[in-house]
Amino acid sequence: MKKTELTKAIILTSIIGVLLLIIGLTTRDFDYAKKVYQVYLNGNKLGLIENQEDLYALINEEQKEIKEAYGVSNVYPPNGFVIKEHNTYEDEVVSAKAIYETIKDKEDFTVQGYTIKIKFKEEEKQDLVINVLDENVFKEALTSVVTAFVDKDEFYAYINNTQEPIDEVGEIIEDLYFEETITIKPTFISVNDKIYTNANELTQYLLFGPEKKKEAYTVKQGDTIASISEEQKLNTQEFLIANPKYKNENSILTIGDKVDITLINPVLTLVENIYSVSDEEQKYETEEKYDSTKPITFSEITQNGITGIERISRETQVVNGEPNQGVGKFSSVTIRETQNEIITKGGYKPNGHYVDQGGAWGWPTNRPYVITSEFAYRWGSFHNAIDISIHPMGSPIYATKDGVVVETEKNCANVGSYRNQCGGTYGNHVIINHNNEYYTMYAHMLQNVEVNVGDTVKRGQIIGYMGSSGSSTGVHLHYGISKGEPNHGGQWINPRSLYR
Repeated sequence: MKKTELTKAIILTSIIGVLLLIIGLTTRDFDYAKKVYQVYLNGNKLGLIENQEDLYALINEEQKEIKEAYGVSNVYPPNGFVIKEHNTYEDEVVSAKAIYETIKDKEDFTVQGYTIKIKFKEEEKQDLVINVLDENVFKEALTSVVTAFVDKDEFYAYINNTQEPIDEVGEIIEDLYFEETITIKPTFISVNDKIYTNANELTQYLLFGPEKKKEAYTVKQGDTIASISEEQKLNTQEFLIANPKYKNENSILTIGDKVDITLINPVLTLVENIYSVSDEEQKYETEEKYDSTKPITFSEITQNGITGIERISRETQVVNGEPNQGVGKFSSVTIRETQNEIITKGGYKPNGHYVDQGGAWGWPTNRPYVITSEFAYRWGSFHNAIDISIHPMGSPIYATKDGVVVETEKNCANVGSYRNQCGGTYGNHVIINHNNEYYTMYAHMLQNVEVNVGDTVKRGQIIGYMGSSGSSTGVHLHYGISKGEPNHGGQWINPRSLYR
């Protein structure tokens, strides 16, 4: 063998020998390594244990109070708890009991449940998280919220696709949904967090809000749902939502019963789109004619007024039980023509002017129209007018009596929102002094208001156009009448009281 080849063989043999020695040592060392489990809490090492099942069992055994409180069979480590398999050469193992005691002092244990995340449409609202032990608790609570605002039979007919078609008049639900994005997922919930375990408690939270204290009223002799509602500044629908055992405002109350008078403040926004066909009364107006051959004291009805009836088909959006102030698609068929009342008066003065002895009120819009909100309490505040909706946007609005314009606003955007404070929430509006203690307000108009402060107007004169400015939820006219100057001692009255 040549010298060079001999040298290579020696070197190769040496390398192989070293490799075999390393492999042998490594194999021998691993034979002595222990398989254990490293426990972490919130990223921090707590120690090594031999058996992870012992730790889980110990937690479950020791936390009897949690199991009894929530009616569960298992309690779990805190959130932030992680356990990983680990190999070690050192004798660093501690007992499961020692790790348990450390965990118990640092964090709360958890139970299995579901977390519901609610994302609001308004960006300024923070997402809401609700914890439930059973997802059926949340589903039952949601159903209870819906049926607080929607008749239960109508709701189930909608979800089961068994709604009866409209026969002449009636209504159907076209769509029903929550405005918020709602997601639900299984998770482990800290027992220090609020966990809803029954649907009734969660329903109360969803209807009345997180900080609402319940208020009760004891029924006395002579009380009705309507009288209690008015006294407590609720409308009857709000009373019925808070007291679901009563079916309608004519339900009988029992003396001594306690009823809930808490104002609802829903967490979620239930939107109901309704298509309806209804027969709506159209109030007649009173016209005055003068006969110069009659004495000034003469007054006689020479044509009786007839209230008209329009069969109106419309789409309405209802939000948490409150109809929007405007209506959607709108069409009508005349069932009975409206006939104005005519009163003939006498009294021709020598100077050639007729004597106006007060006159009658005209109607502020065209026909057909729909009253979408009454003169009544509405979600904690009093609505001091009636809302009249008519299509299309831009329909004329008329002065309902002769007078002088004392206030206008004509610079507000035409489309409103709940937070639009332009014009003091009224948007573009007109106030007229009728020189007989009465003032009328016409609010939420388009920007092209036709009159200015100081103008003298006649009954039936166009003063503006139907819009949705200010804090409006749809195209409509807010029509208010005040006896006395508004905001200066005047008292808002129900406009309906001045019409027959």
